[in-house]
Amino acid sequence: MIEFKVTGDYIPMIQLLKAAGLVPTGGEAQIVVEQGEVSYNGQVDYRKRLKVKPGDVVEFRGKQIRAI
Repeated sequence: MIEFKVTGDYIPMIQLLKAAGLVPTGGEAQIVVEQGEVSYNGQVDYRKRLKVKPGDVVEFRGKQIRAI
């Protein structure tokens, strides 16, 4: 599991995927979210601007990111 330090109150889902190194670009992050490849706290979520906050878990292609 990747632990990602959130600066501020939250980070948008697409920015988190890019910052954690799971996708090379923000554009690709938008595509994978739109296609339902990303789950948020155990549920598939299609919102690109979803606010990921400390304690949340995002999963993409078998990798988990825990926001801290």
